[in-house]
Amino acid sequence: MIYYFWKYLSLKFGLPGAGVLEYVTVRTIIAIILALFISIWFGKWYIRFMRRHNISEMQRDASIDPFNVNKKGVPTMGGIIIIASILIPCLLFGKIRNIYFNLMLITTVILGSVGFADDYIKTFRKRKDGLKGWYKIFAQVAVGLIVGLTLRFSPQTYMHETVQTKIIDNQEVVIKSPAVRSTRTTIPFFKNHNLNYADIFDFLGKPYKYRAGWIFFVVLTVLVVAAVSNGANLNDGMDGMAAGNSAIIGLGLGVLAYLSSNAMLSGYLNIMYIPGSEEVAVFMGAFVGALVGFLWYNSFPAQVFMGDTGSLTIGGIIAVSAVIIHKELLLPIMCGVFLIESLSVILQRTYFKMGKKKGVHQRIWKRTPIHDHYRTSMSQVEPGSTVIFKGRGDLQHEMKITVRFWIVTIILVVFAILTLKIR
Repeated sequence: MIYYFWKYLSLKFGLPGAGVLEYVTVRTIIAIILALFISIWFGKWYIRFMRRHNISEMQRDASIDPFNVNKKGVPTMGGIIIIASILIPCLLFGKIRNIYFNLMLITTVILGSVGFADDYIKTFRKRKDGLKGWYKIFAQVAVGLIVGLTLRFSPQTYMHETVQTKIIDNQEVVIKSPAVRSTRTTIPFFKNHNLNYADIFDFLGKPYKYRAGWIFFVVLTVLVVAAVSNGANLNDGMDGMAAGNSAIIGLGLGVLAYLSSNAMLSGYLNIMYIPGSEEVAVFMGAFVGALVGFLWYNSFPAQVFMGDTGSLTIGGIIAVSAVIIHKELLLPIMCGVFLIESLSVILQRTYFKMGKKKGVHQRIWKRTPIHDHYRTSMSQVEPGSTVIFKGRGDLQHEMKITVRFWIVTIILVVFAILTLKIR
């Protein structure tokens, strides 16, 4: 709203400096700083409010913590802090009429509402399982369909598949391919960084391969939203873990969104030029600022937990932002920690069920998600269980595990961006 008001002042009265908000870098920096301060200020009030009304998460399983850290009575549903800190700066300094901006808002509201319902049931109705899993899946599928179909049918969601910069008459000229709605996406490591999903269905011939390409894109969008959202949920098991990893990933996606919105930079990197995607950069700026501010209270020892209100939301935001800028195939690298966490749970459950049929208790790791494996001793595992990867005898404090996961995520995000120039 402030963006439009400032633009009006610039056009109507020609105030000096009134056009500064036209620069996406300025608005992104403002969004980061404002979200950071809102998160810290609102977080302090929120924690006091929750403690005053004795609203906290049901006691966590203390048996998995060898250091006997007492987390009883810690307020939960801290995702409300994150969501508020994202929405306020975005609504003030974002372009509300931008289609990509609206998709990010819709994602935040839908998944935030579902996560809130899940936390509400756990906290107030004392039902440990919370909201039924089918409701979460339905919300994730709905978000995926909304995003995928909007990118297919909205006239505002166009791109220029190729951009070239040439010197003509001693002037640098940007030559863009025609504006189209395309199923192209960026793939790492290859000389030509763009892959068209429609090309997978060449055997169908025209125009059926393009229709099949769009169906494939929409289905893939649903899968990406569900996978990343659930991965972030599983990663939220230690103080500062999910917030820190998500902030790092969000920063990387914000950089990619800015590059995709700049014709010259996208041409240099040989990626699609997507007009309007600069609003994703502004949104991700607020996203990063909100998470860093949340870490003020969520870092060890945590004064507040984000709950599913936060974890489902931040995972969905990461997924949708990547799909909008057509970088979803970079997510397995950037969100490598989320991927490993999810795979560890799937493999552990599958292996355990196989052993159960044989009448034995077998595990791959001591506990999953994988971060719990490093702070669990063999004495805490169910008696009689066989564990393939026992690890060393010494256990790691959760703060050390968290920081190491942050470091891994930093490496993965930097590597994902570098793949755009590794050929």
